[in-house]
Amino acid sequence: MTRPPSLVSFWKRFAALALALVVGGCAGEQDVTVIKLGHALDTEHPVHEAMAFMAQRLDSLSGGTMQIDIYPSQQLGSEREMLELLQIGSLGITKVSSSVLENFVPEYQVLSLPFVFRDDAHRFAVLDGPVGEELLAAPAPYRLRGLAFYDAGSRSFYTVNKPVLTPADLQGEKIRVQESATAMDMVRSLGGSPTPIAWGELYTALQQGVVDGAENNPPSFYLSRHYEVAKYYVLNEHTAVPDVLVVSTTLWDRLTPQQREWLQEAADASVAVQKELWRASTEEALAAVREAGVEVVESVDKEPFAAAVDGMMARYASDPGAARMLDAIRQTQAAAPDSARLGTEADAPDASRADA
Repeated sequence: MTRPPSLVSFWKRFAALALALVVGGCAGEQDVTVIKLGHALDTEHPVHEAMAFMAQRLDSLSGGTMQIDIYPSQQLGSEREMLELLQIGSLGITKVSSSVLENFVPEYQVLSLPFVFRDDAHRFAVLDGPVGEELLAAPAPYRLRGLAFYDAGSRSFYTVNKPVLTPADLQGEKIRVQESATAMDMVRSLGGSPTPIAWGELYTALQQGVVDGAENNPPSFYLSRHYEVAKYYVLNEHTAVPDVLVVSTTLWDRLTPQQREWLQEAADASVAVQKELWRASTEEALAAVREAGVEVVESVDKEPFAAAVDGMMARYASDPGAARMLDAIRQTQAAAPDSARLGTEADAPDASRADA
């Protein structure tokens, strides 16, 4: 259950949002459409870099008549809170994990299921194909619209006291998860005790023993500095939950057809850039945490983990909608890499600037 924000936290978000509204109003008088984009990540994160690129591309495509103002680091609230701001039209765009979006749009549960993708190429083929298109359209009844998927890599377990080499190592361990029923089901199926904790509170929770570990991708593990406390990182890659760029339908419906085309083109261009930044940042993150003394285990038998969640997968597959989506995912064939979609050196920001 999400805890109510503190009074200080509330007023900080209120002040930031009020400032954003003032800026947007002034820009409107100059015939510039200002879009407020909020997200929860650090400004050094590759996802933030990609969104900054999207803002630059939109400015260029629109001839300076459309502008994206970015509010990072939970300035406007948690991912769930920012989705709620989108629903009431107080925020234009946000980036959220599919695991968070599933609380609003049940169809997204399928993307949080363990071992649902065969490999990275299969995942990209699914998200860039008909399944991805259907999922991006699914939030419409909830006053939300998917613009694009961002790569969030694969999630693996990191722990304080011992490595998680088999599901048996999770017995009795408290593992932080996102506020996602699917994530909680997965950890419970593997034998652990799922514990939802806000991302910003996780470092202290690991340090004080409130939880024994967590699960996330390498850049997030590194940029959060959780490696300072959790010295074991086992790359079992149980899930590969994508991020989603989501726009408020209040904003989308207000845009002209040309403005929508520009925004979608800028978002699509940022996807290719983000994939390249993500690849580089993952390699850098793993090298950095190893240097900091983390035991990174890459060769781990994934079969026991996959076998342990068979019952969970059967329960989700019993739903006709989920079964249809899972079947479509399984039947998707990975396409050959399309170099034309990777952008150019002139288009993309320097991946070496992403510290994670």
